[in-house]
Amino acid sequence: MENCYIVTKPALNLIGLNYSGPYSQFPDETIRLQSEFLARRHEFNGEIKSTVVYSPYFGNEAFASYWACYETDHMEEIPEGMVQFTIPEHRYAMVASSNKRIGEAYEQLNAWMLEQGLKRHENAVCLELFYVDEHHLEEEPVELLIPLRD
Repeated sequence: MENCYIVTKPALNLIGLNYSGPYSQFPDETIRLQSEFLARRHEFNGEIKSTVVYSPYFGNEAFASYWACYETDHMEEIPEGMVQFTIPEHRYAMVASSNKRIGEAYEQLNAWMLEQGLKRHENAVCLELFYVDEHHLEEEPVELLIPLRD
């Protein structure tokens, strides 16, 4: 599992939209959410740090909350209907993959964490980082990050 790593991400100031609801609607709603979010990119007036779409998420046995966000410096005025929040610095188990192979990548990352004796930080959010290509390629690079307990 040579593409699994431990990385440290500094605190992230993010602004974006979210979906919260049952897992049964999760795949369709996350795609819809990202499309809606990307269509509103112009509302950031060039204040985003990169074109990477950060998708923090958190779930329990019944439902999940999923975000589509850009990293920015703190903004006094944010686009209507969006929320600004900060994720603290964390260490993460990470795997690089693509948007077409997310399920396989999570299986690989979870197996690697088990082999390494790493434990998930249950109260911290996981992250999916989508390296969106302006030309809308069908397959895009994705990094999956699971927060680790110290």
